[in-house]
Amino acid sequence: MTALNSGSKTSRFPTLPWGVAPPAPPRKPYSPERVLEDIPGLNYALHLFLSSQMVESEQYCEECDPKSEHLYFATGYGLIQCFKGLMSFEDEDLLAGLNHVKNGNAVASQHRKRVASLPTRLAGLVLGSLNTSGVGWIKSMTPVERHAELVYAESLFEKALLGIVYSGDWLAFIKEALNLRTTINIYRQLGQFLEVADAEAQARGDGPEDASIDAHFRSGVCLGVGMSNVILSLMPSKVLTVIELFGYKGDRHAGLAYLMKPGGWSKDAPEPSVGIKEEGIRRPICDMALLLFHLVFSSFTYDGVDISMAQKILDYHQKQYPNGVFFLFGQGRLSICRGQPAQAIEYYRRAVAVQDQYKNMHHISHWEIAVANFSLWDVAASLTNWRALAKDATWSKATYTYGVAVCLLELGDEKQKEEADKAMNQVPNLRQRIAGKSIPIEKFVARKARKFHEQKGRLALAALEFSYLFLCIQHAPRSVILAHILPQTNALLAELQGYYGKPAAYDGCFWDDWCLAQFLRGVSLRYIAYPDADTVVDPEEKLGMSQADAERDSVLAFEEIFKDGDEITLDHYLNYYAHFEYGRLMACKGDKTSAREHLELVMSGKSLEGPGVHRKGKYSMENALHVRTHAALEALDRKDRL
Repeated sequence: MTALNSGSKTSRFPTLPWGVAPPAPPRKPYSPERVLEDIPGLNYALHLFLSSQMVESEQYCEECDPKSEHLYFATGYGLIQCFKGLMSFEDEDLLAGLNHVKNGNAVASQHRKRVASLPTRLAGLVLGSLNTSGVGWIKSMTPVERHAELVYAESLFEKALLGIVYSGDWLAFIKEALNLRTTINIYRQLGQFLEVADAEAQARGDGPEDASIDAHFRSGVCLGVGMSNVILSLMPSKVLTVIELFGYKGDRHAGLAYLMKPGGWSKDAPEPSVGIKEEGIRRPICDMALLLFHLVFSSFTYDGVDISMAQKILDYHQKQYPNGVFFLFGQGRLSICRGQPAQAIEYYRRAVAVQDQYKNMHHISHWEIAVANFSLWDVAASLTNWRALAKDATWSKATYTYGVAVCLLELGDEKQKEEADKAMNQVPNLRQRIAGKSIPIEKFVARKARKFHEQKGRLALAALEFSYLFLCIQHAPRSVILAHILPQTNALLAELQGYYGKPAAYDGCFWDDWCLAQFLRGVSLRYIAYPDADTVVDPEEKLGMSQADAERDSVLAFEEIFKDGDEITLDHYLNYYAHFEYGRLMACKGDKTSAREHLELVMSGKSLEGPGVHRKGKYSMENALHVRTHAALEALDRKDRL
């Protein structure tokens, strides 16, 4: 077999399972007028990538565009390098990705329609016919220039994302935030252009869409407009208030509708109306964005989440990419959302087995398996994956090392406790910063590591508390909660009961441990009484505890925190999280008034740590709680199940 070259009709690259062979190589020399001829080649490279043939995809792009001058190949290759940088989080990979994305952005700039001179633009404010901005400006472009405008926005977004992660300071963050603003503005203009063009086509009687606009361009505009709306809609309320002052507002349902368009998805049909031969080049990325929303963002929001839609998208793509690592990740997340952690682990193991080209992608599987094993309360298995992450992964060494430490504490022989002590010593020094700011989960584990040493090697329910942060109790089978998780909290409460009237005799922060045990007990009982809305419950399951008993005991556990939480010394976050979880429990019971009262307390900004506490500063994981509480209040208004 011969390598791809200008004189060859064949290549060493494989024919894809549904019969798509590598397209003919680009004609030489490169001409900007022939930009759109490269789309089939990049589309083939994308399908290679999604089939877990990442290296072949890179090589194909390099051989088609050795000088990195083609609009679509240069930016497509930049996207791959951006992905690699974010997968590893290594400075070297981030910088390489940033350089490739900058090159792609520069190539896109060269293909864009030249901006009118300042006098012409000023005149355009008076004479709209000059078409110096808005829909008129987009209309005046050639198809190639419109594609270049779209690709410029995409590469600018990638550049901003990598720049924020790589820079580590606020100045660079502000600069890249301005680039994000430019990206959103371009997408808005392109979206308005599509709406106007389609409306004019309908008025002419030419059908629902303007047939002169190709599916590849449409899919890119849908991706950009859809993701802009969804991301803005997910912003914390405080940030959103500031963003809205500049005229930006995210309409989540409009965003999701845009993302569904390129595939022709609908809630009523089991299959998409757009097949692989008719789809635009960015359709698979739109589908992956939908999966990201329904299966990952659903951890902290409710509005618009549709697990059945995620299932349809996964079923479709698993047929196209049976060894596609991204869709195996999706199947794993779907299983987690349905309360089936054992099934999720099998999908993640397959994701490790199907590709070894990008080793950093294995880290996603190790993370998810570690978390899923917490939901099964298989701490030894979870430890294996935390060790693998701590050894090789670079996203958050502090978190991985803390995961190792708490598993060792839970397993508990003397040798393991000594290793846990060493790991806890490392945690504070492994923290990273993004845009000059600490990562919230790393701040949390660093505080816990310090507490561990202040208490001379004691940290109550450390593994269970850590697992709560990743929603492991929420996704645990009820039989596991009853057999393995509740006994943990009950055992600690039984030990603490003897010190209740004399906390000074206790070797540790008595009230912190007391309230933590009550909190984790309350959460566990809540999910026995009211499983998560998406959990698949076995109707034949026999638990040995009635819903009424679990509900009653959960309420009592939270009420203990409200009574004694003023005495907490260090873990003040428990006061706030207790009101959040109690509010959700009340919503499940149908007491919407009480639910709203407790959820609004969390959002009020008031101190919930007792009348005598005048502590200044934030509590652990505050922003995450505000996002989840805001979503819970919205769900309460819509009468969604929490």
